[in-house]
Parts: sequence; structure tokens; C-alpha cells
Amino acid sequence: MAGKKASKAASTDGADAAPAGAKSGGVVGIALLAVGALATSFATVYFLTPSAPVGAAPACAPGEAATVAESSIKPNQSYVELRDILVTIGSEPATRYIKLKIAIICDSGSTSAVTDAEPVLIDAFTNYLRSVELTDFENPGFYSHMRDQLGRRSQLVLGGGVSDGVLITEFLLR
Repeated sequence: MAGKKASKAASTDGADAAPAGAKSGGVVGIALLAVGALATSFATVYFLTPSAPVGAAPACAPGEAATVAESSIKPNQSYVELRDILVTIGSEPATRYIKLKIAIICDSGSTSAVTDAEPVLIDAFTNYLRSVELTDFENPGFYSHMRDQLGRRSQLVLGGGVSDGVLITEFLLR
């Protein structure tokens, strides 16, 4: 009977010893796996990323000053905000629409000419926006084209000496 108790104690001690060893081995194994994954990720990025040639980076010669970009804002410049423009998009039922808020860039002395011509400007912008298809808005390059087209229409209505372009201050496509 003492032998049975001893073997029973040995079997429970052995059963407890195996999971304890497995737990510590599991934590160490996970840590090694994480370190290996980190090292593999770093090596992949380091060796597969093309390096730029040394001479490719532009640099100033000694004693040469860097060129400074000019500001696009002129000292005598004003912005005249027009009222909201709401236009349905597409030829299907009026479920999709675009809402724009546009500001006209002009000289400070020309702001009254812009406010007087606001109905004509909105009409010109609305006629253009009605011709735009919904698929055009899916192209990211279209937005600069749209701003150019609106600026061209403002110059046609106001004259080239009055309008210097447009700013789209709010844009909503639903």
C-alpha cells in the first residue's frame, strides 16, 4: 500500500512537472518567435529597399544660398466668398448632389465688381458643374482640373484683370 501511495505521488508530481516546464518553455518560445519575426521584418525592409545614390540628393554648393519659394499671396489681394452652390450630379434622379463654397481671388479694388457679378458667376459655375459626371469625381486628378475650369469661367465673366482664380473653401459630394 505504501508502494501504491508512492507511485501515486510520483505520478502526480510528474504530471505537475510537465505542464510547468511547458508553460515556461511556451513563454520562452513565444519570446523567441517574436524576436525572430522582428529580425526577419527588419532584414526584409533593409535588404529589399533600394538605396538612393549618394549623388542624387540636391545640395547647395559652398557659399550658394538656397532658393526661396515665392508666396502665392500678393500684397493687394482679396478673397470674395460667393454664396453656396448646390448642383445635382448625373442624369439619374436627383439623388446625388455637390455643394460648393467658392471664393474669387481678386485685387482689393475689384471686390465690388465681383460682388456685383455674383449671379453671373454662379450661373457660369453651375453650367459647368452640371456637365460633370459622377465618375469624374472618382478620379483624384479631376479636382485640380475642376478648380482650373472654375477659374477660367471666373476670368471669362470678370475679365483677366479682375479675377486671379478661385479657391474652393468647402466641398461636399453626397
